[in-house]
Amino acid sequence: MSKPDAKAVREQLGLDTVGDLISYLPRRHQKPGEHSRTDELEVDEHVTVIADVVSAANHPMRSKSGTRQEIVITDGHGQMTVTFFNQPWRVQQLPRGQRGLFSGKVRFYRGSPQLSHPDCVLLDELDGEAELLEFAKRPMSIYPATSKLQSWRISKLIKNALDYVPTIPDPVPAEFRADRDELDYDSAIRFMHDPDDDYDLGSAMTTLKFTEAFMLQTALLQPRYVAAIVPATPRPVHPGGLREQLDKSLPFELTFDQFTVGETIERELASETPMNRLLQGEVGSGKTLVAVRAMLQAAETGGQSALLAPTEVLANQHLRSITESLGPELSAKLMPTLLTGSLTRAERQKAMLRIVTGDARIIVGTHALLTDTVEFADLSLVVIDEQHRFGVEQRESLRRKGKATPHTLVLTATPIPRTVAMTSFGDLDVSTLRELPAGRAGISTFMVSLATHPTWEKRIWQRTAEELAAGRQAFVVCPSIEPGEPDENGENTDAATASVAQTVQLLRENPVLQGHRIEPLHGRMTAEEKDATMLAFAAGQIDIVVATTVIEVGVNVPNASTMVVLDADRFGVSQLHQLRGRVGRGEHAGVCLLVTKAPPQSLAHERVAAVAATLDGFELAERDLELRREGDVLGTRQSGGKSSLKVLRVTRDAEVIAEARTLAMSLLSIDPELKTVPQLRAAIKRLSGSELAHLEMG
Repeated sequence: MSKPDAKAVREQLGLDTVGDLISYLPRRHQKPGEHSRTDELEVDEHVTVIADVVSAANHPMRSKSGTRQEIVITDGHGQMTVTFFNQPWRVQQLPRGQRGLFSGKVRFYRGSPQLSHPDCVLLDELDGEAELLEFAKRPMSIYPATSKLQSWRISKLIKNALDYVPTIPDPVPAEFRADRDELDYDSAIRFMHDPDDDYDLGSAMTTLKFTEAFMLQTALLQPRYVAAIVPATPRPVHPGGLREQLDKSLPFELTFDQFTVGETIERELASETPMNRLLQGEVGSGKTLVAVRAMLQAAETGGQSALLAPTEVLANQHLRSITESLGPELSAKLMPTLLTGSLTRAERQKAMLRIVTGDARIIVGTHALLTDTVEFADLSLVVIDEQHRFGVEQRESLRRKGKATPHTLVLTATPIPRTVAMTSFGDLDVSTLRELPAGRAGISTFMVSLATHPTWEKRIWQRTAEELAAGRQAFVVCPSIEPGEPDENGENTDAATASVAQTVQLLRENPVLQGHRIEPLHGRMTAEEKDATMLAFAAGQIDIVVATTVIEVGVNVPNASTMVVLDADRFGVSQLHQLRGRVGRGEHAGVCLLVTKAPPQSLAHERVAAVAATLDGFELAERDLELRREGDVLGTRQSGGKSSLKVLRVTRDAEVIAEARTLAMSLLSIDPELKTVPQLRAAIKRLSGSELAHLEMG
């Protein structure tokens, strides 16, 4: 590759090596069309036309800002128009007389054939007319490109590079390939970039999908198998012990799901094989109680449990909830202790002394638990609350603080479709709580569409005032803290998007809410301010909390009956379901109003409608999977990243992922350090962090 080409690839695509370049796979392949004549085209037909440019011009858009590029081409039999949008450089690329190959779907506009945004390759970019004709006969590899580095040029650079690249090592063991009757990795890569026909392409896709699934599953599962080399300390239940004391003190019966999952966890804690379990359950299904019972089982033999929470608000609430559940006698024995970044130096030293001596057998904290200065006497159980807020590496850094390998229990109130669970949580066994405890009044959810009913806005606050008059409390949730700031997903907002600061002011001035105390709660407040606000709200001293999603998980105020989510289309399906779960947690029925200005036919409107239509989080998780763009399945859009998956698609490749998982487990069970498969070990070591980072974040 020449220096100018290498520079262009580095600057435009961010690729530094030949290995990076040949791993840059096409985003799709244009099927070869019958070499079409412009005077014989049919609507919606995929065609490939070799033609000359007659004229090229820029035109301003009539109804909105931007430009339209119209290129008129002819093949000698007739003329047609090629249209691009907001690509003014196309006029220079396609001057009169330029010959090229144009591929796309035919549309007719005012009786004339048209191609919108077709794929095109120019005669100048190939070695003459013969290569252009050959190009038209084969599936064309279409790459993610830029205006300065077009797909055709990328294709040519990769094909030239492959001529000099020796056989590419296969990370998948040869016996697995043979059993699956697949191509080797080298052949698959070459066919993917330069297929002769659809059969080559299909075979390459089959091989590359399994390769990607197998590598990711092996990478996710390996830490679990390596950790198991150092056995866990068995923590059996003692008759008449701490857990039994707790069960006897509970003023209610465990649900069937809680009892069944509890039995599974009991068996695993009593084993030398470290537990790695994900407990997913509906909002309010009692996951925390299941975790507390596991903590007491660990404590019966002197073991310590550490609960890692994503926010200080939630950590404080967990500590209060656990202390209340234990009661004075058990709390005195187990000394539940809080460790967060906002503790004073004296408070932190006192907490760390309790932890290192083993006096504290239940520790609740935030990321402060992960610092090097925190030492445990006998860490035996790690509990991670809301796994999607943490990465696998953070979980592992806490586990490494145990002298033996600790057991791990991960909690999530976000129901996870099976395919995503296998990929995002591939190293964990999954248990589910579907049953809700008795005595809850439930929630009614309504979508308030201001796009179709602008006058309904007044009714939102009247309905809220009615609940307050009955002695209840309300949450109001906004996407951002200040007007015009990015929302919590990093996406830009405008002055019309609801913000905490503006909404607090508007509600305090609203006549129907006069006499009620309305306070903000958001991430810029200090930990003391947030905790004081939540304590006052829980005590009934605040009537309405106007918040961001800091109240999304774990916050428990049984007297709160109303949840108003403003600009609800700014939130994901699972976020809305979580927010809704903050009300209807006690004896009072909850009402959730999802307010949106999204147009009725939009995807955003459809997402909000989906949440309003059902309270079943598992049904919503599947619906969310259908509505989300591929690549957003693993939550990458919320973290601002792009999907790291190249050919594997979580939404449609469940069978491949499951097969890869089974084979990865069979290999790791006999060779956890992958000593017998050096090619696989090296390939996993080269995984660029992004491949696993997005998966780790769920």
